[in-house]
Amino acid sequence: MCQTLDQKRAEYAWEQVSQAAQQYFFADYTREAKGAPAFIMGSGLMQTLAYLRAKDKPQHQALLGHLCRWLGKTLGGTPVTEQVRFPLEAAADFTTVMTALYTAPSSLYLRATDESLALLRWIRQFADARKAMEG
Repeated sequence: MCQTLDQKRAEYAWEQVSQAAQQYFFADYTREAKGAPAFIMGSGLMQTLAYLRAKDKPQHQALLGHLCRWLGKTLGGTPVTEQVRFPLEAAADFTTVMTALYTAPSSLYLRATDESLALLRWIRQFADARKAMEG
């Protein structure tokens, strides 16, 4: 079966939200996920990732990891420069993703931003659904 990119986003988001829903910080995770798209639109993707990294709370670290791994899953291996490629999912963390983003051409940076926003739409919807299922 061949999934569309949006179906892959939905599957990934459901898996990540389902894991987060089992944690004590799920309500805070949901709140952060709801605010992240506005933060990205207002400040930019790199600033949002830096904010999540700077906040040393589990809900921030979970959302940061979900975004970084998704970018690695969808953009991993994409050439950034002649010598650098976007990190693959297994290596996609704050440091490797930020390095790729600040050296990336604007077209790749915009693609990463669009992917992050698209994933967050699914995460937000699924977080609300999980909350309703358990509430």
